[in-house]
Amino acid sequence: MKVFWGMIALFCGLHTPAAAQNDFGARLSDAAIERTSANVVYDSAYVRMSYPMGDVAPDRGVCADVVVRALRALDIDLQQLVHEDMTAAFSAYPTHWGLARPDTNIDHRRVPNLETFLTRKGARLEISDNPSNYRPGDIVAWNLRGNAGWLPHIGVVTDRIGPTGRPMVVHNIGAGPKLEDVLFDWPMTGHYRVSGVTFGDDT
Repeated sequence: MKVFWGMIALFCGLHTPAAAQNDFGARLSDAAIERTSANVVYDSAYVRMSYPMGDVAPDRGVCADVVVRALRALDIDLQQLVHEDMTAAFSAYPTHWGLARPDTNIDHRRVPNLETFLTRKGARLEISDNPSNYRPGDIVAWNLRGNAGWLPHIGVVTDRIGPTGRPMVVHNIGAGPKLEDVLFDWPMTGHYRVSGVTFGDDT
């Protein structure tokens, strides 16, 4: 029941008061920082998993798994939410992988799918070069290769401030989940805030 009501409140059209938004962002920030204590080997291998609430082995993961696992700590299952949205609107999602149908084993672990889902649900914000516009619990995505190619990456903004004065981010770029001062280190492709958003019918 806790998982059910957590998803209902955040993804099915309920307004969240400002204080609750701040609390949610703080809790997501804390959950992301907690991920840095895990010993995780970067492993992008395709793995069959249970559904819902399926996961790869705890000592394996990619950048998207940081976001998935942090939100799971708040009883929000991106595996189920992304799958349900892809089932309802498969053609709205990227076609990079040549799939003919949704796949619960991998769809929620792909950054472009997460960006599409969050955009469709109204969580996308303007990309800004002002660090004060990024709050604890925000989700940000980048293209690590910039103009040289395409390599998507994703992480969670925290309440910790780095040496540059920017909010620090938890992400896994290859050495497991790390808390680092990298907010503007690569071209940003998306800025998302899942708290305080009304998730109604797609337009």
